[in-house]
Amino acid sequence: MNNEVMPSTRRQQAVSYILLVIGAFIWGSAFIFQKKGMDYIGPLAFNGIRNLMGSFVLIPFILISDKRKPKEELEKEKSSRKLLIKAGVICGVFLAAASTVQQYALKYTSTGKVGFITTLYIIFVPIVGVFIGKRFRPVLWISAVLAIVGLYVLCIKKGEGFSLVLGDWLALACAFLFAFQILSLDKFTPLVNPVKLASIEFFVCGVICCVLMFIFEKPTLSAVLSAYIPLLYAGLLSTGVAYTFQAVAQKHANPVMASLIMSLESVFCVLTGWALLHETLTPRETVGCIIIFIGVIITQLPDLKKKKATE
Repeated sequence: MNNEVMPSTRRQQAVSYILLVIGAFIWGSAFIFQKKGMDYIGPLAFNGIRNLMGSFVLIPFILISDKRKPKEELEKEKSSRKLLIKAGVICGVFLAAASTVQQYALKYTSTGKVGFITTLYIIFVPIVGVFIGKRFRPVLWISAVLAIVGLYVLCIKKGEGFSLVLGDWLALACAFLFAFQILSLDKFTPLVNPVKLASIEFFVCGVICCVLMFIFEKPTLSAVLSAYIPLLYAGLLSTGVAYTFQAVAQKHANPVMASLIMSLESVFCVLTGWALLHETLTPRETVGCIIIFIGVIITQLPDLKKKKATE
């Protein structure tokens, strides 16, 4: 089987960046619906149902797309079916872990704080990458220090000792787990059909969460139906559309630019939380968010400079 990755054109990269911006906006605004959905059902139920919805909504698009593909392309995809299933399972497990922890984080702290702490995955991605053979850049030490300082200012109230609340710890764990999900997609999306990969990833995530749901939560049908608006938004848009955009975009996008664009999720999260939930950050928390965001951006700058020099 030939798994050679062809270089992406500028047009393909431009389209990928547009998809990532749209995805970042959907993710940022989806925090509100993720939080509201738990007024009716538990985190596992919400996460399981939304991911199954996201998986099933892609099936018609996959079937229509396959009908339009030449026979040679379908044969090539058929030969890589085992790799596709393996990739979907791996990405789905990481997505289940990361998104479930994020749901629990939203129970114990504001959407704005969860959004900004989750953004730390951009720092965790290259750090975790060191352990799988990727080069470690010294600038990450600066970014890590800024992230820690920003996290302290954001989460620790003035006059208190160092004691993160449960929601903060969960959001931090979520960021770490999302680093593995992103690295998994980065590995597999150039090798398999990204939309099919996304559908399998969502299905695996949904099944895992639903199994755990029946063990730990056991929601009623009426409760699920009451949460239909948050579930539709999170399932169809945040999962079905935004995560699929991520999978498609990472096939052609420069990973540095992709990470930077995806970090806008945190900005959109705070803005929509302020506009719709009337959530506000204190001046101290705002400063913490700014420090974290600066740390995130600095993580990307060396590669951006290197890219510019080579163009």
